[in-house]
Amino acid sequence: MLMTELFLGELEREAAATRKVLERVPEGRDDYQPHRKSMTLVRLATLVATMPGWVAMTVNQDELDLRPPGGAEYRPPQLRTRRELLESFDASVAQAREALAATTDEHLMTPWKLKAAGHVVSEQPRHIVLRDSVFNHLAHHRGQLTVYLRLNEAPVPAIYGPSADEGAW
Repeated sequence: MLMTELFLGELEREAAATRKVLERVPEGRDDYQPHRKSMTLVRLATLVATMPGWVAMTVNQDELDLRPPGGAEYRPPQLRTRRELLESFDASVAQAREALAATTDEHLMTPWKLKAAGHVVSEQPRHIVLRDSVFNHLAHHRGQLTVYLRLNEAPVPAIYGPSADEGAW
């Protein structure tokens, strides 16, 4: 089986679970933080909604500089409504599908760089970036978001198995 097929399958599974979480993000709680060092709810939900788009960036660009010398620092959008979150998420997933369908396993073996202010922070083959920095990273932040749901009295959906709000243990 091709890596691209494996990643497409994983994208579909993770997208279904992620959509269920985003559908439950409470509105009007943008500035909620469980701790002063934690992201705000709007920042975390926006990150989760846009992360599938990192697939396309990893496949289609050779690098990302978060603070390019002489350029503007990366500023993520702030998606304030559930509708904005879901629309952005759907667009991100569509971009990811398109990028994976158009690439090859050979291309996924080529290097990709993450930079900050022109300095290489990380350089790895694209397939490693997709696994570690996109899919695993998405699962991590989606898990954080489910904690925010719980702390805001929103029902937590079943993701990899039942939740206390869906399905019996």
